[in-house]
Formats: sequence, structure tokens, C-alpha cells
Amino acid sequence: MDITSIIRGVIGIVGLLGIAFLFSSDKSKIDWKLVGIGITIQIILALLVIKVPFVRAGFEFVSSFFVAILGYSTAGAKFLFEDLALPTGKLGFLFAFQVLPTIIFFSAVSAMLFYLGILQKIVFVFAKAMSKTMGLSGPESLAAAGNIFLGQTESPFLIKPYLENMTRSEIMALMTGGMATIAGGVFAAYVGFLGGDDPEKQLMFATHLLTASVLSAPAAIVAAKILVPETTPEEVNQNMDIPKERIGANILDAITNGTTDGLKLAVNVAAMLLVFLALKEMANGIINLICEPYVNNWLASVTDGSVTKLSLEVIFGFLFAPIAWLLGVPTNDLLSVGRLLGEKTIVNEFVAYTSMREMIDTLSPKGLLIATYALCGFSNFSSIGIQIGGIGSLAPSQRVTLSELGIKALIGGTIACFLTATIAGMIVGG
Repeated sequence: MDITSIIRGVIGIVGLLGIAFLFSSDKSKIDWKLVGIGITIQIILALLVIKVPFVRAGFEFVSSFFVAILGYSTAGAKFLFEDLALPTGKLGFLFAFQVLPTIIFFSAVSAMLFYLGILQKIVFVFAKAMSKTMGLSGPESLAAAGNIFLGQTESPFLIKPYLENMTRSEIMALMTGGMATIAGGVFAAYVGFLGGDDPEKQLMFATHLLTASVLSAPAAIVAAKILVPETTPEEVNQNMDIPKERIGANILDAITNGTTDGLKLAVNVAAMLLVFLALKEMANGIINLICEPYVNNWLASVTDGSVTKLSLEVIFGFLFAPIAWLLGVPTNDLLSVGRLLGEKTIVNEFVAYTSMREMIDTLSPKGLLIATYALCGFSNFSSIGIQIGGIGSLAPSQRVTLSELGIKALIGGTIACFLTATIAGMIVGG
């Protein structure tokens, strides 16, 4: 840690909390004690993971599980696709054959762990800790802890009996937590995607992504409780019982269900990337048609030739560069990381990580680290519809509330991811 990084980090934290304050639905009801505790928990956890060797070793041990998952899923994929499933094969990296199978396999493993009750026990420990330290309600704590390991449509199942009676502030916390974290299946996919076939890089990214998910849980609560403070504390439920429902008649049935769900997710990811990357190129084609040659020539002259064409990437870079600075990104990386932040928010995090993979060798170590943390969440516009549909199907009476809070949850999830990135960058320094 150095004094410059600390000052930049403090400015970033204050700036992000200030943005949340501006959008607050009831500024007089904000519980600043909870906000202070949440930020303190983030800083302490980040210090422990990044600076304390034995704590980091513990996170690396857990992260090695996800790295192992990559090897196991590759064994199954190799049976189906032979060399196409290997990053070292003749054709190199092939997303469809080397990343998507990981999503399917991890979904099956998660379903097995859920059926056995192992996942619920882990979630309960985290939930109990968050409830005690931050004074959250039972459902809020369970949802926040569940989002560390599960996706934004899976974690609501942990609090299904409570959904119908949750307050507006509790629903906001649930939605923001879902936006601020990622699901286990795509977590494992990102590790393989960013780490390639290098076990050390895989472990590095797995550790950072796991840390980001843990840190973003309290950050999401902080953002949610500023944006929509609790105004009816007498109505909150402190019960933390997890439903005993199992996703299958037996363990084989659970694995089958998990595999089917993983297949749906993998197909959805593939289709989403195909469409959004194609749309991005189409938009760039239209922009270039309009801007060639006059605007492009002017752009090249004012940037000394560093930018020769106007594109969505360039637009995102300039628009989000101030946010990147607020997060503590080094000056030379501002436009590149700004582009990634724009792609993540406007499109989705998978597209942003796709772009980041191409920048791994050009970004500075600190810029790469901050980007890795900032992109680690589902906070994008498509997630609003996913949450309204997913949570709304479990609690129909809350559908109107879900619709009303969609944009605020997006803002809250984005701020939570950015808080985590800011704190990580502050502690790493450099």
C-alpha cells in the first residue's frame, strides 16, 4: 500500500457512496452505521486476503477447487470433442468447446452439493456472520450469502418462503446482491477463459474472482441500504431457516437436473455472446460509415494517431474513463478499462471479459486487477428482466416492486462491484 493509492481509494469510495446517496429514495433514513460497518468489513477482508499469507493460502486452496473443476470438465469434453476441447490443440482456444462444458459440469456439481445439504451449510455460516455484524434480517443475510455461491435466479430459492412478505428494502438488497456477484458455473468458466491452459494463471484469476464475490456481498448491502433504506424495521423477519427442499428425488436425479440447467445456461451464454458481439460489430460498421472520413480524420489528429476510428469501444472508453479513474486505474489504462466498464454495464460481463482477455498482456498489473474485480457481477440491463421474471415467478405479489426497483438495483450492483474494485486497487497499491 502507498499513500497515493490510499488517497485515490478514499476518493473512489466517497465518490461511489456519493452517487448512491444522490439516487437514495429516502436520504433521512439511511443507516450510516450499517454503511460504515459494511465498508470496514470489505477493507478488513481485502487486507486479510491480499496481505496476510495464511488467509490468502486458504482462499487459494478453495480456488484450487475451481481449477480442478476445469480439469475434470475437460476430461468429459475431450471424450466428445477430442482435441477441440484442449487449449493446446491444433486449433488453439475454442470458446464453445473449452468454456461452455465447464458451465454444464459445474452446474451438475452444484446441484449435487445442494442435494447433499453441503452448500446450504456453507451459505448459513456466511449468512450468520453477516446478520451479526451488519444487523440484517434473516432473509437478507441468506440471500446475500447465497449470492456468493449461487446465481441471481438460484439464490432466491434459499428464501422462497419469505419472499412474499419481504419489505421493499429487503427486495432491493436481494436484487442488488444478485447484480453484484456471479454464479458458480460462470465463475469456473471465467477462470478457464482468462487463465487459459496455465495452472498458475488459472489459480490467480480464481483467487481474485472468489475474493471479488465475497467482498461484493457486504458492498451490495451497503449500496442497497443507501438507495432504498429500511423504513419499516418492525416488519422484517429474523428467521434464518433454509427450506429443506431438494432439487431431485435422489442424488442422480439432482445431478441430472443440474446438468439440464447447466446446458440451458451454456446455450444461453453462447447465444448471448453470438448476438451481442455481432450487434457490436454492426454498430461499429454503422458508426464508421457515418464518420468516415471526416470525423475519423479529426479523431486521429486530436489523439495524435492513437485512435483512428470512432467505435463503440472508443465511445465507452471516453464515457467511462472518469469512473475508471475513480476506481484507481492507472492513467495509461483509463480508456481501456473505461471501455470494459462500459461493455459490462451496457452489454454484459461476458462480453467485457472477452475484451479483457485480449488486453491481458497490454494492461498494467493494477489495471488488470481492478478490471477483474469491477467486471465480476451480473449488473447489466438484461439482468433486470432476468430478476423480474425469476424472482417474480417465486413471489408474484412482488412483481410490481421488482419492476420499480430494477434500475436502482442495476445502479446498486454496479456501485457494489466498483467499491470492491476500488478497495482491492487501494490495498494492492502500485
